[in-house]
Amino acid sequence: MDNDGLSNEQTEKVLQFQDITGLDDMNVCRDILIRHQWDLEIAFQEHLNIREGRPSAYATESRAPAVINDRFLQHVFSSARTSPSREPGGIAGVIGYMFNYMVNFWCSAFSSLLSSILGLFRDQESIPADPLGDVLKFIQTYNEKYPEHPVFYQGTYSQALNDAKNELRFLLVYLHSEATSEAVAFCRGALSDPLVIEYVNRRMLFWGCDMASHEGKRVATTVSVRTHPTLLIIGMRANKMIIMGRLEGDCSAEELIRRMDTVVNDNEVWLNQARQDRLERDLTQTLRQQQDEAYQRSLQADQEKQRRKQQEREEAMRIQAAIEAEQAAEQQRKEDIERLKLDLAQLVPSEPEAGAPDTISIVFKLPSGLRLERRFRSTDTMRDIYHFIFCHPDAPDSFEITTNFPKRVIKCSGDEPGQTLLLSGLKNREVLFVADLEA
Repeated sequence: MDNDGLSNEQTEKVLQFQDITGLDDMNVCRDILIRHQWDLEIAFQEHLNIREGRPSAYATESRAPAVINDRFLQHVFSSARTSPSREPGGIAGVIGYMFNYMVNFWCSAFSSLLSSILGLFRDQESIPADPLGDVLKFIQTYNEKYPEHPVFYQGTYSQALNDAKNELRFLLVYLHSEATSEAVAFCRGALSDPLVIEYVNRRMLFWGCDMASHEGKRVATTVSVRTHPTLLIIGMRANKMIIMGRLEGDCSAEELIRRMDTVVNDNEVWLNQARQDRLERDLTQTLRQQQDEAYQRSLQADQEKQRRKQQEREEAMRIQAAIEAEQAAEQQRKEDIERLKLDLAQLVPSEPEAGAPDTISIVFKLPSGLRLERRFRSTDTMRDIYHFIFCHPDAPDSFEITTNFPKRVIKCSGDEPGQTLLLSGLKNREVLFVADLEA
């Protein structure tokens, strides 16, 4: 088997399938797996169905493919019996033999053409109500009379054709007529031989039906069966189903195998070519699928990259907007504080003159180290102290005022007046410390 184009996993599945089925040809194993999308379990179940004569459970075709019935494309084997006493000798015998051969040939060709024309009209008739019932009834009856035989395909002629086409196997068609002694001898002899049974089961699908049934008559008309027994070998050639061999008359088991082997060997190349074409289509499809998947992965990667870039841009814009908003808010806060300081500066009481009665001189130490000294009236409130510090350009925007020893926080704010300086216990030359609450 040529492993070109198969992955290691696919090659391993081919080897596993060959091991569990016992098939000799690895190309056949590969083709079966290709047909079932490399599903080993389904492929094995389908192979088991076909081997036991059951129609494919995954068949999608409902109509049978057309079968080309051209005697010029067929191997025709005949076992007609003749009487030795009536055979002429010499030149007259040769001429008579050639004459009879030409007459039989043209009669056969004309009969085939006439049957085909009549078949066009007969095909317009209604299809038998139960073609599958005709086949299963024939198999049951045949088993009772001739228990030794190849495995019969347990489906209609249309199903058998479709499975043979899909599985790329030869289809052996047998239309039985119990009324002819040669057919009876053939079933008891060659068709029940173990070598014939093994050969057919290994190489072909075997479909049969009784000529007395509707299905049997319809198929016989389609493939132009006039002699009993007759075996037809149908297979795929150039993507068309054709009759490759026509085996007419009774013969020995050895002769039957030789005839079938001749047809198979001469036409196996067509099935191999079909398998190769199927492999190339599968490889092309697999390659295209891999390319599509690679393209999709690349496209998704590009899209993901673009998405991440877009997220990064949006995140950067959001951070920048937040920073700008924070800066704007801080700038607005500072501007609001500046305006507030201007407004509150007008509420700060004027400083009393030095030596004025009821005055208290207070020293403020700012966080910057700046030392401020200011005189206040004893009747001024703690809010006045707050406004004085708050409106000073070197003072922090948020602060608290504490004494040094003992250390305590002086309650003062711009919201309520608070106590007067006298009631708060502040003394002249009191030193107060201003602490920055935002530091």
